[in-house]
Amino acid sequence: MRTTGDTRARIVTAATELFRRQGYAASGMKQIVAAADAPYGSAYHFFPGGKSQLGEEVIRTSGAAYLELIAGLFPLPVTQGADMATVTADAFTAAARTLRELDFTDPCPLATIALEVAGTHESLRLATAEVFASWTDGLAAFYRAGGIAEPAAHETASSVIALLEGAFMLGRAARSTDPVLAASRAAAAVVRAARSEAGAGDA
Repeated sequence: MRTTGDTRARIVTAATELFRRQGYAASGMKQIVAAADAPYGSAYHFFPGGKSQLGEEVIRTSGAAYLELIAGLFPLPVTQGADMATVTADAFTAAARTLRELDFTDPCPLATIALEVAGTHESLRLATAEVFASWTDGLAAFYRAGGIAEPAAHETASSVIALLEGAFMLGRAARSTDPVLAASRAAAAVVRAARSEAGAGDA
């Protein structure tokens, strides 16, 4: 027997998938509810603010899930002698595999939503900004633990995330993993430079 919690979760899951594949603006509430196999009125029961409130829920839920992924790819505490540049490059390689497996659709809806709403929808822009900031903070903690002091740790993390998000966009357009793999080398170089400037020596 389905519970109200199940229905809410299905709506969020359906919205996440549709936003990821076709964007926020192109995904209507009727389509989302149909994909969730839920009564139409249930969407407004759980999200009285409509698609905007649902969009914020998708952003924060997806953001938290990807923050856990970042923690898994960049584990703390840093293993003794770990090469942070190599760990970073390996994360990009894994991302390239994911992009290919998903047939070059973005695995995360956040970038798609951010590009659409940055100049038109303040609450969604703020939500995406907060999520990206949480990712930067999480990755910065890894670099800081590896010997890169602030503010360089945050600057490095921000650069790595920007490289990955940009590489995903180029990879989707070209239907190729080459931009992601090229960005992996650039990200590794950014990390090596930060470590060198911190006096930790080349990775």
